[in-house]
Amino acid sequence: MNLQDIENGTARALAELAAAEDLKALEALRVRYIGRNGLLPKLMQGLKDVPAADKPAMGQALNRFKTAVTDAVAGRKAALEAAARDARTGSLDISLPGRWARQGRLHPIQQLIDRTTDIFRRMGFTVANGPDIETEYYNFDALNTPPDHVSRDLADTFYLPGGLLLRTQTSAVQARYMETRQPPVRIVCPGRCYRRDTTDATHSANFHQIEGLYVDEAVSLADLKSDLDHFARELMGPGVRTRFRTHFFPFTEPSVEVDFSCHMCGGGGCRVCKQSGWIEIMGAGMVDPNVFAQVGYDPEAVTGYAFGMGIERLAMILFGIDDIRRLYENDGRYLAQF
Repeated sequence: MNLQDIENGTARALAELAAAEDLKALEALRVRYIGRNGLLPKLMQGLKDVPAADKPAMGQALNRFKTAVTDAVAGRKAALEAAARDARTGSLDISLPGRWARQGRLHPIQQLIDRTTDIFRRMGFTVANGPDIETEYYNFDALNTPPDHVSRDLADTFYLPGGLLLRTQTSAVQARYMETRQPPVRIVCPGRCYRRDTTDATHSANFHQIEGLYVDEAVSLADLKSDLDHFARELMGPGVRTRFRTHFFPFTEPSVEVDFSCHMCGGGGCRVCKQSGWIEIMGAGMVDPNVFAQVGYDPEAVTGYAFGMGIERLAMILFGIDDIRRLYENDGRYLAQF
């Protein structure tokens, strides 16, 4: 062994390492040259036969061999790993900052459901839910709706086989709830409803309602008026006023329509309120004793009030939406503004 042999071995090792095609071949070359049983340990063992005068130079040459091979292995390994990474990611530069996707938002209808239920929760109400597919009993009979009422007509209700239908109001949830629980009852029932309406700017065959029910001893119309007045101020602002007009609903007696003062003009009259200063928001009234008798309550022992409002109508008023169909077209550019 002489210096030239070491130099030639170093050059040969570096050439082979540079040509290694994958990590497996690279590891085999590392073992061959600087592994425990590789070339370098054998050359180190041969130092004992080298004349003493030549040992320092030979030792330095072997150290250079080891350093050069070790560095070449590390460099080639890094290059092979980078190539494999590029092959997996294509032209993607993973060192670049990521592009964050736009954060989603709640649909305006869901926003209003959350806002209204939160207000009523703070007033002591709990949320109750029921099925979209209902029976005629819970949708009509249990709510004191007579067989000849217009709402039961085929032109108004989606009927299904077997005496079922798509519920026309979330009041059906109230009947179900009262059947299984004793007073006091204080619930709100948000949900989707269905009616055979011709779709236009203010009507849709499917829509959302939120209904409320409060039953206890000595509940009065004054309780209804004060609670809805508080709800109006929480939802629309402290300056809103409420107005109650007599009406008729099969399941309440007396019944009222509830108007809020127009939030756009403050009651002075504008395009939104059709110059009246008021916007119709909901129907309400005292629960008819026949409804209590139907669900097993004693009409002589308890009284209660009920109310119901359309979520889409609230959304159109609060957000200035001019066409209900915009809420269902799923145009993300339009809905993102709310």
